[in-house]
Amino acid sequence: MITPTVGRKVWYRPSRSDLTGPLPMAMQGNPDYNPQPLDATVLAVHGDRLVNVLVLDVYGKPFTKTSVTLIQEGDATPKTVDGAEAYGYVEWMPYQAAQAKKHATTAE
Repeated sequence: MITPTVGRKVWYRPSRSDLTGPLPMAMQGNPDYNPQPLDATVLAVHGDRLVNVLVLDVYGKPFTKTSVTLIQEGDATPKTVDGAEAYGYVEWMPYQAAQAKKHATTAE
């Protein structure tokens, strides 16, 4: 598990409501099929799986998101009532997860 700290970079997976409405986030790709994550920076930490983040959309427009679920290695992604993936969460970048796993292996 990676301990989140202020200033760390994560990927934000926008929810449907993030992409619609009066001030929607812009993203690359189809949000229903393999959407590209958005850049986010941790602003506050509430626990190992709950953070506040500053999200930048593909045009660099900033959005703040509070109390966002942080998916850790091995965690299941959030699901909707009908079983579809529920976006609106952050996750570590693959490189960060690989480095944490490598560090955990060498520390043992």
